Amino acid sequence: MRARLAAATAAAVAGVFFSAPAASAATLPSTNTAHRCVHHTTGVCGWTHNKKPKDKYETAKCKDASLSYSRHSQGTCSHHHGVRYWFK
Repeated sequence: MRARLAAATAAAVAGVFFSAPAASAATLPSTNTAHRCVHHTTGVCGWTHNKKPKDKYETAKCKDASLSYSRHSQGTCSHHHGVRYWFK
């Protein structure tokens, strides 16, 4: 009985550790190849101001020059003084 319980616990722990990268990969935004921005309440569209993202996953640049990879606009750059440029 103890061997079964230990095996089940080990399998559950291994499942958590090995499934974590897949879950975090699913949270990345899709690449931005449209070179356009949707309407947001703060910040301006980087594409219309001749600004380009650092990589294909960046969705916004914060006012303190940090990068954001947020999937949704709500709360993006909230701890970085707001959004300077959007790239999605």
